[in-house]
Amino acid sequence: MEDRIRIRSEEVLSDDWAVLKKTVLDYRRRDGQWETQIRQTYDRGDGAVILPYDPQRSTVLLVRQFRYPAYVTGHREPLIEACAGLLDENDPETAIRKEAEEELGYRLNKIERLFSPYMSPGSVTERLWFFVARYSPADRISAGGGAPEEGEDIEVLEMPLDEALAGIADGRIVDAKTIILIQHLKLNPITA
Repeated sequence: MEDRIRIRSEEVLSDDWAVLKKTVLDYRRRDGQWETQIRQTYDRGDGAVILPYDPQRSTVLLVRQFRYPAYVTGHREPLIEACAGLLDENDPETAIRKEAEEELGYRLNKIERLFSPYMSPGSVTERLWFFVARYSPADRISAGGGAPEEGEDIEVLEMPLDEALAGIADGRIVDAKTIILIQHLKLNPITA
């Protein structure tokens, strides 16, 4: 692709919670014609997400938290989501283990990496690393709830996998990463 893209200019529009850039580029189409495009990219770093599952009780651990972008577009309830966070300077597995302890209050031992898709590649640079893990009540090390100093106010939810699946159908669960993980787990069950 390097021979098909020429960057004309890049401008940082915002560098607050994340970096928003405006880029003007020339792109050579498959038919050989060059066209000028203007794109904005939102970069806040890569992340990781995990869905812990207890195969003995057929339950999953989720979180419920306020998300302003969902609120401002009409979703008035806090979102039910899989535990997730930014990688910061960590590898994906280290990052998600830390997030699980901080948000869920569980120390997870058997973690399985699934895949790492781009969630919204038309404008967001983030790549999200997906994991599942076995857990049991014995893995609980704290109440969880996130880091208040980072503005987190997280409620930990434990629910049957089938109830989580029903939550997708009835609109209680509308977060894409969470839907992907719940459906993946239903199609690819973890056994005891």
